[in-house]
Amino acid sequence: MLKRLGVVTDEVSSDLTEALDWAADQGLAHVEIRMVDGKNVVHLTDQEIAWVHEEVVKRGLFVSAIASPLFKCALDPSRPVASGDRFGQPEEDVTTHFAMLHRTIQIANMLQTRKIRLFSFWREQEPRQYQAEIVGHLRQAAAIAEQERMLLLLENEPSCNGGYAEEVACLAEAVDSPALRVLWDPGNEEYGGRPAFPEGYRWVKDWLGHVHLKDALLDDHGEPQCVPIGRGRVRMLEQLQALEADGYKGYYTIETHYIPPGGTAKDGTQQSLRGLQKLLKEAEWL
Repeated sequence: MLKRLGVVTDEVSSDLTEALDWAADQGLAHVEIRMVDGKNVVHLTDQEIAWVHEEVVKRGLFVSAIASPLFKCALDPSRPVASGDRFGQPEEDVTTHFAMLHRTIQIANMLQTRKIRLFSFWREQEPRQYQAEIVGHLRQAAAIAEQERMLLLLENEPSCNGGYAEEVACLAEAVDSPALRVLWDPGNEEYGGRPAFPEGYRWVKDWLGHVHLKDALLDDHGEPQCVPIGRGRVRMLEQLQALEADGYKGYYTIETHYIPPGGTAKDGTQQSLRGLQKLLKEAEWL
């Protein structure tokens, strides 16, 4: 498993070279690219992308996926919807996001990965009411990806229509394309107030294309917050054991979303890595 472990770079530092140095020093295998020196990856120039690739490769790493903000937008701007982190991506319409998909495919090719993370549009007040529209857009995106030999990874994100395991699994099944699979984030499931394992995992296990690792809990006021791996509600060791037993062969990426009081993003990610390593030692995987 350790040979398949990586990190989202800006969860370590907004400085790409600092993040890559850390990842290499920790013995990680790969990185996901989301923000580079404060700029969203989908807005980097060809020259900037070439530099990113050079910096990744010379440290013995590889890019496992593009952590894009694709389809973090409203289906219809006239309707009230939820919203969430866009990581430097301005609010745009669906047409603009399809144009961004084509650019992201170019970027993925330059970074020598075929995996692109995407979402299911900002969450409607009644998501099921718009299921056909959501599936239609995702099916169109998957057709583009299949033609370009890319794999789209649909993440469970509580601020989106596919907010939870059951929802993203249903969307993936409805799209019914080899070019779209689920990006399972058990931490997001717990952050959204639903148990990730075994309840959520049962929905997504047959649709997996990628896995993010984070942990979360409810604070003393009942509000969700991210914490280092091993300190939250995610039954992480059991989840990892189930993934391996079920034959998952893909990558794992640490996406901490945690900065300790008085510390840095790197400190938070280091704590998560240590927590994960402790669990792996308990399982005699390390």
